[in-house]
Amino acid sequence: MSADKYGTGQDPYCYPGTRILKNVLGLRNDDDLADAERDLTRIAASKVEFSPPPYDLAYLQRLHRLLFRDVYAWAGELRTIDISKDSTRFCNQARIEPEARKIFARLSEDCWLEGWERRALSHAAAVYYGDLNMIHPFRDGNGRALRLLFEHLVINAGYQIDWSSVTEVEWLQANVNAVSCNYEQMEAVFRKCIGSPITG
Repeated sequence: MSADKYGTGQDPYCYPGTRILKNVLGLRNDDDLADAERDLTRIAASKVEFSPPPYDLAYLQRLHRLLFRDVYAWAGELRTIDISKDSTRFCNQARIEPEARKIFARLSEDCWLEGWERRALSHAAAVYYGDLNMIHPFRDGNGRALRLLFEHLVINAGYQIDWSSVTEVEWLQANVNAVSCNYEQMEAVFRKCIGSPITG
């Protein structure tokens, strides 16, 4: 198996001899690629229409494809290598589909959190987000695709959601804590982001 981004071998998703992801824009500078990713995915996200459940891995792949198709040729495709970040090793690539199926099946059994009151919804969303984040099905862009999925999930549950009040530091720490199944900070993030009930 090919080495991941942080390994000693060549990541097949990157330009040879670099850690810069191959992209359809031909960008070879990290900052330029990050800027293009941010701008293009923001535009793409604004055009994605809400869809009701059921949600599954294929739905998450579709969201990723819509967000990143103008940046990466592999947008929406499951990664083919194992990846890690710092001390966190994400789901083995061979286990992505079966592990994701388990989580989405639990979410279905919970009726997609429909009818849950706000505090319980915040807690459940935190746990489901943390667990799905550990799957990390894509080579890059997992957080953005997952946040879009959870926007749909929360809207379907009957609430508004807005991520803008969460700082990058808060968000990163919440994700780090969730790796060890400590969802307290992630729950605080969702309590901050989940707004008023949708009326009408």
